[in-house]
Amino acid sequence: MRALPWLFILGGAYGQSDVSGVLQSKLLGEVSQWAQKTHQLEADQFSFAPLDARVQVQTCDRPLVMDLPFATRETVRVRCLGSPYWQLYMRLVLKPGVTLAGAPASAQHALASAVQASAPAVPTKAAASAPAVMRKVVVAKQLLRSGTMVSPDMLEEQEVTAQGVDLQAVTSVKDLENGEMVRDMQAGVPLRSHDVRRAILVKQGQAVILTIGQSSGFAISARVESLQDGKMGEQIRLKNPESGRILSGVVTGPNTARGL
Repeated sequence: MRALPWLFILGGAYGQSDVSGVLQSKLLGEVSQWAQKTHQLEADQFSFAPLDARVQVQTCDRPLVMDLPFATRETVRVRCLGSPYWQLYMRLVLKPGVTLAGAPASAQHALASAVQASAPAVPTKAAASAPAVMRKVVVAKQLLRSGTMVSPDMLEEQEVTAQGVDLQAVTSVKDLENGEMVRDMQAGVPLRSHDVRRAILVKQGQAVILTIGQSSGFAISARVESLQDGKMGEQIRLKNPESGRILSGVVTGPNTARGL
């Protein structure tokens, strides 16, 4: 399947322009092809639940990675493993009479009825004690104000009952690395992908530690000046304050960059 490049920038209003609509259509097409192949479905047997209105679609620098992170198999996780890293959850909506196995629901119901008729009755109490489907989420340990730079010690992963959990809930602390809160969030509340955006790690005019030659078995570090803002993985222009030479580097952390 031909991969299309994608990137989700969170916090904007989805569908505000024709360009955004075209990008959404292409994304749905790629995820739809993946779902057809994975679940052995026809294109007219399913659709997708609407995305959050605050999600704006843009490009990614490498092919998307898709998988089924939950036991229900109706939620598709779409990830960009390039720079920047992001992920999004899309929920399949099956047409009446269609199951994820591709067989009519009536056929499966008939089979289930035959099995149930030949099996001994299960006590109601035992049936009610069946374990609930659980899902991992990331919650804040403390009140996080809008604009706060997120660090791992502020967060924790918890297992909660999957029922009622937002499909956009983040499942790993790593997914929020180098993130910045876009709204206030109370402690203990699951964080969603659109609650956090990539933080600016290098700001224009600030001093930056530039490291050169790491892949060659040695490294030289120098203090330079940033000529523009930069987020994790972005290429920025830098200036040597002594010689005035203009350099390029890739942001690797707060006020740090790797030379090109």
